[in-house]
Amino acid sequence: MERISWHQYFMAQSHLLALRSTCERLMVGATIVRDKRIIAGGYNGSVSGSVHCIDEGCYVIDGHCVRTIHAEMNAILQCAKFGASTEDAEIYVTHFPCLNCCKAIIQSGIKTVYYAADYKNHPYAVELFQEAGVHAEKVELDQTTIHLIPN
Repeated sequence: MERISWHQYFMAQSHLLALRSTCERLMVGATIVRDKRIIAGGYNGSVSGSVHCIDEGCYVIDGHCVRTIHAEMNAILQCAKFGASTEDAEIYVTHFPCLNCCKAIIQSGIKTVYYAADYKNHPYAVELFQEAGVHAEKVELDQTTIHLIPN
């Protein structure tokens, strides 16, 4: 059997992280990588120690669940908490980042965003990535990798 590529490996990690999501609306996972090493991972869910959407329902204001911290933000905050630099890192995300996560990705120094699925790709997020020199690329999982991830 042939080994999966680095892209497939890191994207599969993000899909596994998404399985920990406590969001009822969309399960998202993110993996931050530097020099082919995973430095952080995150999934979307509530603030640590708070109630979860899967238990209490979503807390929606203006069409957005305000109870949820996005996967990308959780991964970036994990780096901040444990002192891991995100400068020139890559992030693998199951879905295209929202506008706020896009801004956090740029500010954190991450230079490449790999995502598996388009999700409300905001035109301004795309523009900001281009202005900041952040490369965004869609990476698809192949059939071999998909079989490793539970449905």
